[in-house]
Amino acid sequence: MRRLSRRGFLGLAAGAGAAVTVGAAGWSRLAGVSTGRVLASKGPLPKPFGVPLPVPPVARPVRSERGADVYEVEQREGRAEILPGRKTAVWGYDGIFPGPTFAARSGRRTVLQVRNSLTVPTVTHLHGGVTPPESDGYPTDLLLPARCSPGQARQAHSGMAGAHDGRIAVGYRSYEYPLPQRAATLWYHDHRMDHSAPQVWRGLAGFFLIGDQEEDRLPLPGGERDVPLMLCDRSFEEDGSFRYPAHGHDAFPDGVLGDVQLVNGAPWPVLEVSATRYRFRLLNASNARRYQLRLDAEGGRRGRFVQIGSDGGLLAAPQPLATIGMAPGERCDAVIDFAEFPTGSRITLRNMVAEGSMRDVMRFHIVRKARDDSRIPARLATSFDTLTPGKGMPVRAFDFRRTNTGEDQQMWTINGRPFSTGTVLASPRLGSVERWRFSSDFHHPVHLHLAQFQVTARGGGPPAPADAGWKDTVDVRPYEVVEVLARFAGYKGRYMLHCHNLEHEDMAMMGNFQVV
Repeated sequence: MRRLSRRGFLGLAAGAGAAVTVGAAGWSRLAGVSTGRVLASKGPLPKPFGVPLPVPPVARPVRSERGADVYEVEQREGRAEILPGRKTAVWGYDGIFPGPTFAARSGRRTVLQVRNSLTVPTVTHLHGGVTPPESDGYPTDLLLPARCSPGQARQAHSGMAGAHDGRIAVGYRSYEYPLPQRAATLWYHDHRMDHSAPQVWRGLAGFFLIGDQEEDRLPLPGGERDVPLMLCDRSFEEDGSFRYPAHGHDAFPDGVLGDVQLVNGAPWPVLEVSATRYRFRLLNASNARRYQLRLDAEGGRRGRFVQIGSDGGLLAAPQPLATIGMAPGERCDAVIDFAEFPTGSRITLRNMVAEGSMRDVMRFHIVRKARDDSRIPARLATSFDTLTPGKGMPVRAFDFRRTNTGEDQQMWTINGRPFSTGTVLASPRLGSVERWRFSSDFHHPVHLHLAQFQVTARGGGPPAPADAGWKDTVDVRPYEVVEVLARFAGYKGRYMLHCHNLEHEDMAMMGNFQVV
Protein backbone atom coordinates (compact mmCIF):
# COMPACT_ATOMS: atom_id res chain seq x y z
CA MET A 1 0.00 0.00 0.00
CA ARG A 2 2.89 2.39 0.64
CA ARG A 3 4.56 1.67 -2.71
CA LEU A 4 1.45 2.05 -4.87
CA SER A 5 -0.07 5.49 -5.32
CA ARG A 6 -3.78 6.03 -4.75
CA ARG A 7 -4.36 6.74 -8.44
CA GLY A 8 -2.25 3.75 -9.47
CA PHE A 9 -4.04 1.39 -7.13
CA LEU A 10 -7.53 2.50 -8.08
CA GLY A 11 -6.74 2.45 -11.78
CA LEU A 12 -5.42 -1.07 -11.45
CA ALA A 13 -8.39 -2.17 -9.34
CA ALA A 14 -11.04 -0.66 -11.60
CA GLY A 15 -9.38 -1.74 -14.82
CA ALA A 16 -8.43 -5.30 -13.98
CA GLY A 17 -10.33 -6.16 -10.82
CA ALA A 18 -7.03 -6.62 -9.00
CA ALA A 19 -6.81 -6.87 -5.25
CA VAL A 20 -4.18 -5.98 -2.69
CA THR A 21 -3.79 -8.50 0.10
CA VAL A 22 -3.54 -6.89 3.51
CA GLY A 23 -3.23 -8.77 6.79
CA ALA A 24 -6.13 -9.04 9.22
CA ALA A 25 -4.55 -6.45 11.51
CA GLY A 26 -4.25 -4.03 8.59
CA TRP A 27 -7.91 -4.39 7.65
CA SER A 28 -8.84 -3.97 11.30
CA ARG A 29 -7.04 -0.64 11.35
CA LEU A 30 -8.75 0.43 8.13
CA ALA A 31 -12.13 -0.55 9.60
CA GLY A 32 -11.56 1.90 12.46
CA VAL A 33 -10.78 4.92 10.27
CA SER A 34 -13.15 7.83 10.87
CA THR A 35 -15.76 8.27 8.14
CA GLY A 36 -16.50 11.94 8.68
CA ARG A 37 -16.17 14.99 10.88
CA VAL A 38 -17.92 15.50 14.22
CA LEU A 39 -20.40 18.36 14.45
CA ALA A 40 -20.47 19.30 18.13
CA SER A 41 -23.75 20.02 19.89
CA LYS A 42 -24.11 23.46 21.47
CA GLY A 43 -26.16 22.62 24.53
CA PRO A 44 -25.57 20.25 27.44
CA LEU A 45 -25.76 16.57 26.54
CA PRO A 46 -27.89 14.05 28.46
CA LYS A 47 -26.27 11.46 30.69
CA PRO A 48 -26.22 7.97 29.16
CA PHE A 49 -28.73 5.33 30.24
CA GLY A 50 -31.27 7.76 31.65
CA VAL A 51 -34.30 7.04 29.42
CA PRO A 52 -36.15 3.84 28.44
CA LEU A 53 -35.89 2.52 24.90
CA PRO A 54 -38.93 3.54 22.82
CA VAL A 55 -40.26 1.20 20.12
CA PRO A 56 -41.86 2.77 17.02
CA PRO A 57 -45.60 2.07 16.65
CA VAL A 58 -46.73 -0.45 14.05
CA ALA A 59 -48.83 1.12 11.29
CA ARG A 60 -52.28 -0.28 10.51
CA PRO A 61 -53.69 -0.37 6.96
CA VAL A 62 -56.63 1.94 6.32
CA ARG A 63 -58.14 -0.73 4.08
CA SER A 64 -57.41 -3.95 2.23
CA GLU A 65 -58.59 -4.37 -1.34
CA ARG A 66 -57.83 -6.63 -4.31
CA GLY A 67 -55.06 -8.45 -2.51
CA ALA A 68 -53.35 -5.28 -1.27
CA ASP A 69 -52.94 -3.54 2.07
CA VAL A 70 -53.26 0.24 1.76
CA TYR A 71 -51.56 2.56 4.23
CA GLU A 72 -51.75 6.32 4.55
CA VAL A 73 -48.85 8.25 6.01
CA GLU A 74 -48.24 11.99 6.28
CA GLN A 75 -44.85 13.65 6.13
CA ARG A 76 -45.15 16.55 8.55
CA GLU A 77 -43.33 18.42 11.26
CA GLY A 78 -43.73 17.14 14.80
CA ARG A 79 -42.14 17.83 18.15
CA ALA A 80 -40.36 15.22 20.24
CA GLU A 81 -38.59 15.28 23.59
CA ILE A 82 -35.33 13.66 22.48
CA LEU A 83 -33.18 15.55 24.97
CA PRO A 84 -34.80 15.60 28.43
CA GLY A 85 -36.61 18.87 29.07
CA ARG A 86 -36.20 20.19 25.53
CA LYS A 87 -38.34 19.84 22.40
CA THR A 88 -36.95 18.97 18.98
CA ALA A 89 -38.75 19.75 15.73
CA VAL A 90 -38.63 16.62 13.56
CA TRP A 91 -39.59 16.03 9.97
CA GLY A 92 -41.26 12.67 10.34
CA TYR A 93 -43.59 10.22 8.71
CA ASP A 94 -46.75 10.95 10.73
CA GLY A 95 -44.62 13.55 12.50
CA ILE A 96 -42.62 11.03 14.54
CA PHE A 97 -38.99 9.88 14.52
CA PRO A 98 -38.45 7.10 13.69
CA GLY A 99 -41.56 6.82 11.55
CA PRO A 100 -44.15 4.08 12.05
CA THR A 101 -43.05 0.50 11.38
CA PHE A 102 -44.78 -1.15 8.42
CA ALA A 103 -45.25 -4.91 8.84
CA ALA A 104 -45.90 -6.51 5.44
CA ARG A 105 -46.03 -10.02 4.00
CA SER A 106 -43.94 -11.48 1.22
CA GLY A 107 -45.85 -11.55 -2.06
CA ARG A 108 -48.72 -9.41 -0.78
CA ARG A 109 -48.92 -5.98 -2.39
CA THR A 110 -48.47 -3.02 -0.06
CA VAL A 111 -49.58 0.44 -1.16
CA LEU A 112 -48.08 3.40 0.70
CA GLN A 113 -50.04 6.60 0.11
CA VAL A 114 -47.79 9.47 1.16
CA ARG A 115 -48.98 13.05 1.77
CA ASN A 116 -46.28 15.72 1.90
CA SER A 117 -47.30 18.38 4.43
CA LEU A 118 -43.75 19.69 4.81
CA THR A 119 -42.43 22.81 3.09
CA VAL A 120 -39.84 20.96 0.96
CA PRO A 121 -40.03 18.29 -1.78
CA THR A 122 -39.46 14.67 -0.71
CA VAL A 123 -38.79 11.26 -2.25
CA THR A 124 -39.49 7.99 -0.40
CA HIS A 125 -37.22 5.01 -1.06
CA LEU A 126 -37.87 1.50 0.28
CA HIS A 127 -34.30 0.44 1.02
CA GLY A 128 -33.92 -3.25 0.15
CA GLY A 129 -37.21 -3.46 -1.69
CA VAL A 130 -37.64 -5.33 -4.97
CA THR A 131 -39.80 -2.57 -6.39
CA PRO A 132 -41.02 -1.35 -9.82
CA PRO A 133 -38.98 1.66 -10.99
CA GLU A 134 -41.86 4.13 -10.72
CA SER A 135 -42.14 3.34 -6.98
CA ASP A 136 -38.44 2.89 -6.23
CA GLY A 137 -37.83 6.43 -5.03
CA TYR A 138 -35.55 7.71 -7.78
CA PRO A 139 -33.98 10.94 -6.44
CA THR A 140 -35.63 13.25 -8.99
CA ASP A 141 -39.12 11.70 -8.66
CA LEU A 142 -40.17 14.55 -6.40
CA LEU A 143 -43.29 14.76 -4.26
CA LEU A 144 -43.92 18.50 -3.92
CA PRO A 145 -45.59 19.91 -0.79
CA ALA A 146 -49.38 19.75 -0.67
CA ARG A 147 -49.47 23.54 -0.26
CA CYS A 148 -47.51 24.01 -3.48
CA SER A 149 -49.27 26.49 -5.81
CA PRO A 150 -50.09 25.56 -9.43
CA GLY A 151 -47.45 28.06 -10.56
CA GLN A 152 -44.78 26.47 -8.37
CA ALA A 153 -45.74 23.03 -9.67
CA ARG A 154 -45.44 24.19 -13.28
CA GLN A 155 -42.08 25.74 -12.48
CA ALA A 156 -40.88 22.48 -10.90
CA HIS A 157 -42.00 20.49 -13.94
CA SER A 158 -40.24 22.95 -16.23
CA GLY A 159 -37.05 22.95 -14.18
CA MET A 160 -36.92 19.14 -14.01
CA ALA A 161 -37.46 18.55 -17.72
CA GLY A 162 -34.51 17.18 -19.61
CA ALA A 163 -31.76 17.87 -17.09
CA HIS A 164 -33.33 15.86 -14.28
CA ASP A 165 -35.96 13.67 -15.92
CA GLY A 166 -38.14 13.23 -12.87
CA ARG A 167 -41.72 12.17 -12.21
CA ILE A 168 -43.34 15.08 -10.34
CA ALA A 169 -46.36 14.79 -8.06
CA VAL A 170 -48.01 17.45 -5.92
CA GLY A 171 -49.25 16.71 -2.41
CA TYR A 172 -49.81 12.95 -2.72
CA ARG A 173 -48.06 9.94 -4.22
CA SER A 174 -48.84 6.22 -4.04
CA TYR A 175 -45.87 3.88 -3.82
CA GLU A 176 -46.73 0.28 -4.75
CA TYR A 177 -44.60 -2.53 -3.31
CA PRO A 178 -45.47 -6.02 -4.67
CA LEU A 179 -42.76 -7.53 -2.38
CA PRO A 180 -41.68 -10.59 -4.42
CA GLN A 181 -38.96 -11.32 -1.88
CA ARG A 182 -38.09 -13.21 1.29
CA ALA A 183 -38.78 -12.12 4.85
CA ALA A 184 -36.32 -9.36 5.76
CA THR A 185 -35.69 -6.23 7.80
CA LEU A 186 -35.94 -3.28 5.41
CA TRP A 187 -36.24 0.44 6.04
CA TYR A 188 -37.64 3.46 4.26
CA HIS A 189 -36.14 6.93 4.10
CA ASP A 190 -36.00 10.15 2.13
CA HIS A 191 -34.00 10.01 -1.11
CA ARG A 192 -34.39 13.52 -2.52
CA MET A 193 -31.72 14.66 -4.99
CA ASP A 194 -28.99 16.69 -3.21
CA HIS A 195 -30.95 16.73 0.06
CA SER A 196 -31.10 13.15 1.39
CA ALA A 197 -28.58 13.84 4.16
CA PRO A 198 -30.29 16.80 5.89
CA GLN A 199 -33.80 15.38 5.42
CA VAL A 200 -32.95 11.97 6.88
CA TRP A 201 -31.03 13.76 9.67
CA ARG A 202 -34.23 15.63 10.54
CA GLY A 203 -36.19 12.39 10.88
CA LEU A 204 -37.50 11.00 7.57
CA ALA A 205 -36.79 7.30 8.18
CA GLY A 206 -38.48 4.21 9.59
CA PHE A 207 -38.60 0.38 9.59
CA PHE A 208 -40.35 -1.78 6.98
CA LEU A 209 -40.51 -5.45 8.00
CA ILE A 210 -41.44 -8.31 5.67
CA GLY A 211 -42.58 -11.67 7.01
CA ASP A 212 -43.17 -15.01 5.32
CA GLN A 213 -44.17 -18.59 6.14
CA GLU A 214 -40.61 -19.89 6.22
CA GLU A 215 -39.68 -17.45 8.98
CA ASP A 216 -43.01 -18.05 10.80
CA ARG A 217 -42.16 -21.74 11.19
CA LEU A 218 -38.89 -21.05 13.03
CA PRO A 219 -38.90 -21.05 16.85
CA LEU A 220 -37.15 -17.66 17.06
CA PRO A 221 -37.99 -15.04 19.71
CA GLY A 222 -41.11 -13.10 18.77
CA GLY A 223 -43.66 -10.65 20.06
CA GLU A 224 -42.18 -8.19 22.58
CA ARG A 225 -38.86 -10.04 22.28
CA ASP A 226 -38.53 -9.13 18.58
CA VAL A 227 -37.17 -5.58 18.83
CA PRO A 228 -36.15 -3.18 16.03
CA LEU A 229 -33.15 -0.98 16.91
CA MET A 230 -32.46 2.02 14.67
CA LEU A 231 -28.94 3.28 15.43
CA CYS A 232 -27.99 6.81 14.38
CA ASP A 233 -26.11 9.83 15.65
CA ARG A 234 -27.30 13.44 15.80
CA SER A 235 -26.14 16.85 17.02
CA PHE A 236 -28.30 19.49 18.70
CA GLU A 237 -28.55 23.24 19.12
CA GLU A 238 -28.83 24.71 22.59
CA ASP A 239 -32.65 24.89 22.35
CA GLY A 240 -32.84 21.17 21.49
CA SER A 241 -33.35 21.51 17.73
CA PHE A 242 -31.34 19.34 15.36
CA ARG A 243 -28.02 20.87 14.37
CA TYR A 244 -26.89 20.25 10.80
CA PRO A 245 -24.37 22.35 8.84
CA ALA A 246 -25.98 24.94 6.57
CA HIS A 247 -23.45 24.09 3.86
CA GLY A 248 -22.62 20.51 4.80
CA HIS A 249 -21.21 19.66 1.38
CA ASP A 250 -18.50 22.30 1.77
CA ALA A 251 -17.56 22.00 5.45
CA PHE A 252 -18.22 18.27 5.91
CA PRO A 253 -17.38 16.59 2.58
CA ASP A 254 -16.38 13.31 4.27
CA GLY A 255 -19.69 13.06 6.15
CA VAL A 256 -21.41 14.50 9.22
CA LEU A 257 -20.98 12.73 12.57
CA GLY A 258 -23.15 13.61 15.57
CA ASP A 259 -22.10 13.59 19.22
CA VAL A 260 -25.35 12.14 20.63
CA GLN A 261 -26.01 8.43 20.10
CA LEU A 262 -29.68 7.67 19.44
CA VAL A 263 -31.46 4.32 19.40
CA ASN A 264 -35.03 4.50 18.11
CA GLY A 265 -34.75 8.27 18.56
CA ALA A 266 -33.72 8.16 22.24
CA PRO A 267 -30.25 9.10 23.59
CA TRP A 268 -28.30 6.17 25.05
CA PRO A 269 -31.48 4.36 26.21
CA VAL A 270 -32.03 1.39 28.53
CA LEU A 271 -34.12 -1.69 27.74
CA GLU A 272 -35.30 -3.86 30.63
CA VAL A 273 -35.25 -7.51 29.56
CA SER A 274 -36.01 -10.93 30.97
CA ALA A 275 -33.37 -13.66 31.20
CA THR A 276 -34.43 -15.08 27.83
CA ARG A 277 -33.48 -14.84 24.17
CA TYR A 278 -34.28 -11.65 22.26
CA ARG A 279 -34.17 -10.97 18.54
CA PHE A 280 -32.83 -7.52 17.65
CA ARG A 281 -33.23 -6.05 14.17
CA LEU A 282 -30.20 -3.78 14.01
CA LEU A 283 -30.19 -0.95 11.47
CA ASN A 284 -27.41 1.57 10.89
CA ALA A 285 -29.45 4.64 9.86
CA SER A 286 -26.59 7.10 10.43
CA ASN A 287 -25.52 9.53 7.74
CA ALA A 288 -21.86 8.52 7.96
CA ARG A 289 -21.08 6.78 11.27
CA ARG A 290 -19.96 3.17 11.24
CA TYR A 291 -20.39 0.65 14.07
CA GLN A 292 -18.41 -2.27 15.44
CA LEU A 293 -20.81 -3.47 18.14
CA ARG A 294 -19.77 -5.41 21.23
CA LEU A 295 -21.58 -6.53 24.39
CA ASP A 296 -19.81 -5.62 27.64
CA ALA A 297 -21.16 -6.93 30.94
CA GLU A 298 -20.11 -5.95 34.44
CA GLY A 299 -16.87 -7.42 35.74
CA GLY A 300 -15.22 -7.45 32.32
CA ARG A 301 -17.37 -10.27 30.98
CA ARG A 302 -18.34 -10.18 27.29
CA GLY A 303 -21.59 -11.20 25.70
CA ARG A 304 -22.07 -12.69 22.26
CA PHE A 305 -24.39 -12.29 19.32
CA VAL A 306 -25.83 -14.99 17.11
CA GLN A 307 -26.53 -13.50 13.71
CA ILE A 308 -29.56 -14.98 12.00
CA GLY A 309 -30.18 -12.50 9.18
CA SER A 310 -28.65 -9.79 7.04
CA ASP A 311 -29.97 -7.14 4.62
CA GLY A 312 -31.85 -9.62 2.45
CA GLY A 313 -33.27 -11.89 5.15
CA LEU A 314 -32.38 -15.09 6.99
CA LEU A 315 -28.96 -16.68 6.71
CA ALA A 316 -28.71 -20.34 5.78
CA ALA A 317 -27.33 -21.09 9.27
CA PRO A 318 -26.76 -19.03 12.44
CA GLN A 319 -23.41 -17.28 12.83
CA PRO A 320 -22.00 -16.72 16.38
CA LEU A 321 -20.17 -13.38 16.57
CA ALA A 322 -18.18 -11.53 19.21
CA THR A 323 -18.72 -8.24 17.35
CA ILE A 324 -21.02 -6.95 14.60
CA GLY A 325 -19.75 -4.50 11.98
CA MET A 326 -22.27 -2.21 10.29
CA ALA A 327 -21.80 0.56 7.73
CA PRO A 328 -24.57 3.09 6.98
CA GLY A 329 -27.58 1.38 5.40
CA GLU A 330 -26.70 -2.15 6.56
CA ARG A 331 -28.95 -4.34 8.71
CA CYS A 332 -28.21 -7.33 10.91
CA ASP A 333 -30.72 -9.56 12.71
CA ALA A 334 -29.11 -11.02 15.82
CA VAL A 335 -30.21 -13.00 18.87
CA ILE A 336 -28.85 -12.28 22.34
CA ASP A 337 -29.44 -14.85 25.10
CA PHE A 338 -29.68 -12.93 28.37
CA ALA A 339 -30.04 -16.21 30.31
CA GLU A 340 -26.25 -16.40 30.13
CA PHE A 341 -26.07 -13.61 32.75
CA PRO A 342 -27.37 -13.38 36.34
CA THR A 343 -30.60 -11.52 36.98
CA GLY A 344 -29.78 -7.91 37.78
CA SER A 345 -26.91 -7.74 35.31
CA ARG A 346 -26.39 -4.65 33.17
CA ILE A 347 -24.95 -5.25 29.70
CA THR A 348 -23.77 -2.30 27.61
CA LEU A 349 -23.87 -2.30 23.83
CA ARG A 350 -20.75 -0.46 22.69
CA ASN A 351 -19.35 0.84 19.41
CA MET A 352 -15.66 -0.04 19.38
CA VAL A 353 -14.79 2.32 16.49
CA ALA A 354 -16.16 5.41 18.28
CA GLU A 355 -14.56 7.65 20.88
CA GLY A 356 -15.62 9.23 24.16
CA SER A 357 -19.29 9.05 25.06
CA MET A 358 -20.11 7.84 21.53
CA ARG A 359 -18.50 4.52 22.39
CA ASP A 360 -21.64 3.68 24.39
CA VAL A 361 -24.78 2.87 22.39
CA MET A 362 -27.40 1.57 24.86
CA ARG A 363 -27.80 -0.70 27.88
CA PHE A 364 -29.75 -3.85 28.68
CA HIS A 365 -30.90 -4.46 32.28
CA ILE A 366 -31.93 -8.03 33.14
CA VAL A 367 -34.74 -7.54 35.62
CA ARG A 368 -36.50 -10.92 35.85
CA LYS A 369 -36.49 -14.59 34.94
CA ALA A 370 -39.04 -15.95 32.51
CA ARG A 371 -39.96 -19.05 30.55
CA ASP A 372 -38.36 -19.24 27.14
CA ASP A 373 -39.69 -21.59 24.45
CA SER A 374 -37.58 -20.04 21.71
CA ARG A 375 -34.43 -21.53 20.23
CA ILE A 376 -32.06 -20.98 17.33
CA PRO A 377 -32.24 -23.93 14.92
CA ALA A 378 -29.09 -25.17 13.19
CA ARG A 379 -30.76 -24.52 9.83
CA LEU A 380 -32.55 -21.23 9.22
CA ALA A 381 -33.40 -20.62 5.54
CA THR A 382 -34.09 -23.83 3.66
CA SER A 383 -34.67 -21.79 0.48
CA PHE A 384 -31.27 -20.09 0.56
CA ASP A 385 -29.65 -20.07 -2.90
CA THR A 386 -25.87 -19.78 -3.03
CA LEU A 387 -24.71 -18.03 -6.20
CA THR A 388 -21.66 -19.29 -8.09
CA PRO A 389 -19.72 -17.50 -10.84
CA GLY A 390 -20.13 -18.73 -14.39
CA LYS A 391 -17.72 -18.64 -17.33
CA GLY A 392 -19.77 -16.31 -19.51
CA MET A 393 -20.92 -14.12 -16.63
CA PRO A 394 -20.58 -10.35 -17.26
CA VAL A 395 -17.96 -8.64 -15.07
CA ARG A 396 -18.22 -4.93 -14.31
CA ALA A 397 -16.01 -2.61 -12.23
CA PHE A 398 -17.15 0.43 -10.25
CA ASP A 399 -14.55 2.71 -8.69
CA PHE A 400 -15.75 4.98 -5.86
CA ARG A 401 -13.36 7.90 -5.29
CA ARG A 402 -12.92 11.62 -4.84
CA THR A 403 -12.14 13.08 -8.27
CA ASN A 404 -10.73 16.46 -9.27
CA THR A 405 -13.27 17.90 -11.71
CA GLY A 406 -11.23 21.02 -12.56
CA GLU A 407 -10.82 24.51 -11.10
CA ASP A 408 -9.63 22.95 -7.84
CA GLN A 409 -13.06 21.36 -7.32
CA GLN A 410 -13.39 17.80 -6.10
CA MET A 411 -16.44 15.57 -6.14
CA TRP A 412 -17.29 12.08 -5.00
CA THR A 413 -17.65 10.05 -8.19
CA ILE A 414 -18.20 6.55 -9.60
CA ASN A 415 -15.74 5.62 -12.35
CA GLY A 416 -14.60 9.23 -12.41
CA ARG A 417 -18.06 10.61 -13.22
CA PRO A 418 -20.40 12.66 -11.04
CA PHE A 419 -24.04 11.62 -11.20
CA SER A 420 -26.12 12.37 -14.28
CA THR A 421 -29.70 11.17 -14.73
CA GLY A 422 -28.99 10.52 -18.41
CA THR A 423 -25.87 8.37 -17.98
CA VAL A 424 -26.20 4.57 -17.65
CA LEU A 425 -23.19 2.70 -16.24
CA ALA A 426 -24.49 -0.84 -16.84
CA SER A 427 -27.38 -2.65 -18.55
CA PRO A 428 -27.85 -6.07 -16.89
CA ARG A 429 -30.52 -8.40 -18.24
CA LEU A 430 -33.60 -9.16 -16.16
CA GLY A 431 -33.14 -12.48 -14.34
CA SER A 432 -29.37 -12.52 -14.86
CA VAL A 433 -26.50 -12.74 -12.38
CA GLU A 434 -23.39 -10.57 -12.86
CA ARG A 435 -20.06 -10.20 -11.08
CA TRP A 436 -19.55 -6.63 -9.90
CA ARG A 437 -16.29 -5.28 -8.42
CA PHE A 438 -16.26 -2.26 -6.14
CA SER A 439 -13.03 -0.37 -5.37
CA SER A 440 -12.57 2.64 -3.14
CA ASP A 441 -10.28 5.38 -1.84
CA PHE A 442 -12.29 5.90 1.37
CA HIS A 443 -15.02 4.22 3.39
CA HIS A 444 -17.93 3.87 0.96
CA PRO A 445 -20.98 1.74 1.87
CA VAL A 446 -22.18 0.75 -1.60
CA HIS A 447 -25.93 0.25 -2.00
CA LEU A 448 -27.74 -1.28 -4.99
CA HIS A 449 -31.39 -0.58 -5.60
CA LEU A 450 -33.56 -3.55 -6.70
CA ALA A 451 -30.70 -6.07 -6.95
CA GLN A 452 -29.57 -8.23 -4.06
CA PHE A 453 -26.13 -9.78 -4.01
CA GLN A 454 -23.74 -12.12 -2.24
CA VAL A 455 -20.18 -11.05 -1.37
CA THR A 456 -17.61 -13.49 -2.75
CA ALA A 457 -14.27 -11.78 -1.97
CA ARG A 458 -12.88 -8.88 0.02
CA GLY A 459 -9.38 -7.45 -0.32
CA GLY A 460 -8.13 -10.51 -2.17
CA GLY A 461 -9.36 -12.83 0.59
CA PRO A 462 -12.64 -14.35 1.74
CA PRO A 463 -15.66 -12.25 2.75
CA ALA A 464 -15.82 -10.79 6.26
CA PRO A 465 -18.38 -12.06 8.79
CA ALA A 466 -20.45 -8.91 8.18
CA ASP A 467 -20.74 -9.91 4.50
CA ALA A 468 -22.79 -13.04 5.19
CA GLY A 469 -26.08 -13.76 3.43
CA TRP A 470 -28.01 -11.78 0.86
CA LYS A 471 -27.00 -8.12 0.86
CA ASP A 472 -28.05 -4.84 -0.73
CA THR A 473 -25.36 -2.70 0.98
CA VAL A 474 -21.69 -3.56 1.47
CA ASP A 475 -18.92 -1.66 3.26
CA VAL A 476 -16.05 -1.00 0.84
CA ARG A 477 -13.02 0.12 2.84
CA PRO A 478 -10.04 2.25 1.72
CA TYR A 479 -7.83 0.72 -1.00
CA GLU A 480 -9.95 -2.40 -1.15
CA VAL A 481 -11.73 -4.39 -3.85
CA VAL A 482 -14.99 -6.13 -2.93
CA GLU A 483 -16.45 -8.64 -5.37
CA VAL A 484 -20.14 -9.54 -5.38
CA LEU A 485 -22.50 -11.67 -7.43
CA ALA A 486 -25.62 -9.58 -8.03
CA ARG A 487 -28.97 -11.00 -9.14
CA PHE A 488 -31.21 -8.69 -11.14
CA ALA A 489 -34.66 -10.11 -10.47
CA GLY A 490 -37.97 -8.32 -10.35
CA TYR A 491 -38.51 -5.57 -12.91
CA LYS A 492 -37.04 -3.85 -15.93
CA GLY A 493 -36.21 -0.17 -15.74
CA ARG A 494 -33.78 2.41 -14.39
CA TYR A 495 -32.28 1.86 -10.95
CA MET A 496 -29.31 3.16 -8.98
CA LEU A 497 -26.15 2.23 -7.19
CA HIS A 498 -24.63 4.78 -4.84
CA CYS A 499 -22.63 5.39 -1.71
CA HIS A 500 -24.83 5.33 1.39
CA ASN A 501 -22.72 7.86 3.22
CA LEU A 502 -25.51 10.38 2.72
CA GLU A 503 -23.21 13.38 2.34
CA HIS A 504 -21.33 11.51 -0.40
CA GLU A 505 -24.63 10.61 -2.06
CA ASP A 506 -25.70 14.26 -2.04
CA MET A 507 -22.34 15.17 -3.59
CA ALA A 508 -23.13 13.12 -6.72
CA MET A 509 -21.69 9.70 -5.76
CA MET A 510 -24.51 7.89 -7.56
CA GLY A 511 -24.91 6.08 -10.87
CA ASN A 512 -27.67 4.52 -12.98
CA PHE A 513 -28.03 0.99 -14.23
CA GLN A 514 -30.78 -0.05 -16.63
CA VAL A 515 -32.32 -3.52 -16.26
CA VAL A 516 -33.24 -4.65 -19.78
